[in-house]
Amino acid sequence: MLVGVVNAGTALAADNTTNTTPIKNVIILIPDGMANDATALARWYKGSSLALDSMASGMVRTHSADAPIADSAPAGTAFATGHKSHTGYVGVLPDEATMPGEMTISAADRKKPVASVLEAAKVADKSTGIISTSEFMHATPADFSAHYPDRKNYDALSMQQVYNGMDVVLGGGSKFLLPEGRKDGQNLLTSIKSLGYDYVTTPEALKQSTSNKLWGMFAPEAMSYDMDRDSSKQPSLAEMTSKAIQVLSKNEKGFFLMVEGSKVDWAAHANDPIGIISDVLAFDEAVKTALDFAKSNSNTVVVAVTDHGNGGLTIGNKSTTGSYDKEPLSTFIDPLKKAKLTGEGLETKFNKGRSNVKEVMAEYFGITDLTAEEVKAIQESKSGSMNYTVGPIISARAGIGWTTGGHTGGDVVLYTYAPNGDRPTGVIDNTDVAKYMARVLGLDLNKVSQQLFVPAKQAFEAKGATFKADASQITVTKGSQKLELPAYKNQVILNGKRIDLNGVVVYNGSEYFVPQQAIDLLK
Repeated sequence: MLVGVVNAGTALAADNTTNTTPIKNVIILIPDGMANDATALARWYKGSSLALDSMASGMVRTHSADAPIADSAPAGTAFATGHKSHTGYVGVLPDEATMPGEMTISAADRKKPVASVLEAAKVADKSTGIISTSEFMHATPADFSAHYPDRKNYDALSMQQVYNGMDVVLGGGSKFLLPEGRKDGQNLLTSIKSLGYDYVTTPEALKQSTSNKLWGMFAPEAMSYDMDRDSSKQPSLAEMTSKAIQVLSKNEKGFFLMVEGSKVDWAAHANDPIGIISDVLAFDEAVKTALDFAKSNSNTVVVAVTDHGNGGLTIGNKSTTGSYDKEPLSTFIDPLKKAKLTGEGLETKFNKGRSNVKEVMAEYFGITDLTAEEVKAIQESKSGSMNYTVGPIISARAGIGWTTGGHTGGDVVLYTYAPNGDRPTGVIDNTDVAKYMARVLGLDLNKVSQQLFVPAKQAFEAKGATFKADASQITVTKGSQKLELPAYKNQVILNGKRIDLNGVVVYNGSEYFVPQQAIDLLK
């Protein structure tokens, strides 16, 4: 039995304006780790309103089952499944729920996989897709398309994603498809092609693809910040969103699409305001793409919401304590306008010995007054961490404050668009986002969970079968019947014949869960 969640003081309010147009499609866009001041900063930098601005409809509480400040894995799980979870857990229930108002987790439900809105949409014959600027098996995209109580288990997560029947997957992470990038030695690129995907690696190939099944990888690991992006090698988040909508909208039954602006979070961890501005604005262009489609389509809901704040970003810092109300806008924006790259992009401009620090910082960051300590810090910065060094340097010159290098626990803004006016309002829980999306699409998440994630050992033995399992496969025998079920795939072998299931076989490190369809194969 799945656990319920008590959301003390919150309610899923909606404006049920009378419009009988059925909702067939939902697009959720997640700017990971985007604090409220990040949108204000990006708006001032841009000099005009954001596409997001017209969609603001409420606020969202972001805590997880076990902590007031959420990690991306349980935060995304809440958006995807409607259930709170534990730090690091992807698409599964927690093993404990210690936050006020949370119900006790039964022993049978601990770490149990639960269906996402994406999986429920797929069961309803809708097309589905995920997009991220991080690796595709990173926490947020994995939350919608895989299940495992450890976000670091890239092998288990990516295997499920490949075999979970999505129609579009776009983002970074190509190295994790190849044997040399995996602990299990599997070649998932071969699998992707054998499953009928058009596999593309360039913006031009993405644009030219006419396939109904599209897998695009544009970087070995995460994609570049938008400000650093080479447009001939990597598409923008808006371009990926546009292509995904083009492919998915061919299905007359509708679609579900998740789009993540992943590196807003990474910039916030580094206290890098240039990375924040870069990818908040790129994310907003993707929102505009989705919103334009929804307004012309008349049966599409668009949701945009971050999973948590990050960095404690403020416009104003300790240096403006006595002058905050006298500082002109130029104090905060002009130093940022001088930057031509993010801190990550800047790293490629230094020579081998980093003896050209002053020249590079002047040309690409507009900073000509580096202190000796700042020069030394840049020269000694570890590879891959330059944004952690130069982010605070430019922040100090722009009056930008930070309270932490980690996540924060405040409420975040909920942005929604619905052609029929049915939008959540007030302060809601992050689990309510999934419940809202499921409701407008007519999906029953609990029913799909029961359909896709049956405890395998108990169910097979109840049919009189012999059950054997290790970390890679289940083997079930009953009389002359032999059923082999590889972990994390939807392909099983019954008496030597391959059969495709409507969901993947999930192993959570201690127990297997399989679709009811697999149980029904044994007579």
